[in-house]
Amino acid sequence: MIISLVLGTVVSAITLYLAFRNVPFADLVAYLGTINYLWMIPATLVILISFMLRAVRWQIILRSARRVGFWEAHNPMMIGFMMNCVLPGRVGELARPILLRKQSKVPFTTGLATVAAERVFDLIMLIALFAFVLATVPIDPELNMTFGNYQLNRDTLEMIATGMLRICFVFIIGIILVTIDYTRSLIQKTILRIPQLLSFGSVAVKQKIHDRLAVPLANVTDNIASGFSLVRYPKSIALIGMLSLIIWLLAAFSYYIIALGCPGVDLSYPELTAVMVIVAFFIALPSVPGFWGLWEAGGVFAMTLFGVPGKEAAGFTLANHALQMLPVILVGFAAAIVTGVNILQVTRSGDLPDPGDRDPFPGRTAPVKRDELKARS
Repeated sequence: MIISLVLGTVVSAITLYLAFRNVPFADLVAYLGTINYLWMIPATLVILISFMLRAVRWQIILRSARRVGFWEAHNPMMIGFMMNCVLPGRVGELARPILLRKQSKVPFTTGLATVAAERVFDLIMLIALFAFVLATVPIDPELNMTFGNYQLNRDTLEMIATGMLRICFVFIIGIILVTIDYTRSLIQKTILRIPQLLSFGSVAVKQKIHDRLAVPLANVTDNIASGFSLVRYPKSIALIGMLSLIIWLLAAFSYYIIALGCPGVDLSYPELTAVMVIVAFFIALPSVPGFWGLWEAGGVFAMTLFGVPGKEAAGFTLANHALQMLPVILVGFAAAIVTGVNILQVTRSGDLPDPGDRDPFPGRTAPVKRDELKARS
């Protein structure tokens, strides 16, 4: 976590400097004073609604492993997002399945797989929205913005989107393979035979590696398959896809509402959707908690593409960033208080479960028992 914090701090400091180096601090402060903050009230409501829909979406994804109530999904999710805002290393992504395991007895690896599935849907939706924006919103192909040693322009954005699409495609193929019984069985057999291929160690050592490492790891594939088994249900995928679209459209709408109170930011809803997508691409990189620096760099760059002056772009981006974070932090802390969660304790490695934990609620893709795994090997 310390390494992540140091790396993130360096990246954030550099990006903050590059984003605001051409904006006089006094002018930025003066501009922030001209914003009509009453528009923040409806924007906050839209943000909270979008996160409630995220909880509903996670409920649907979790059905393949374990049916949970709305608050069972909502509270761990909001605590996880809050932790991403205040702690380094995106520990909130791990905290969600840890809390879900403690609260609803869903195996850690299954919960982690459902979080990963969420991210895949988000990435697909962001790429789809970005493709729509590139096709419909005019972006000057000759416009270049110098950012450190990089030249950022339309071609740069297309390259980033293409890279994201390739990563997403590889991830989807992996999900499909692990959810197919035949290929999952081959993966498990391969894992179980690895100890026998080792040239060192006695028979007893190899057996210990087999029992204590290979068998738990092989069992993890079943938990992961349980988390990803929704791919077998087209109706669920369609519903999750629709919810994902609504979630991101609402997020873009919150940007639009905030812009209504920001003088000099006269961008359309599609243009602000493009700003949101570009910010999302930027904050995928490591940064300090809350994505400070990278968020501002992405926002200023995106708004420059649409002709917004530096002072206005910087002021809007700062105000928007703060508003997007604040409700998440407050609701996350409230959820932690209600559920009695010790946030710092969750981040300790001792709270991570044994990878061999099996699902106490076996369903369509119930984990294979250890005896059965031994038989396969």
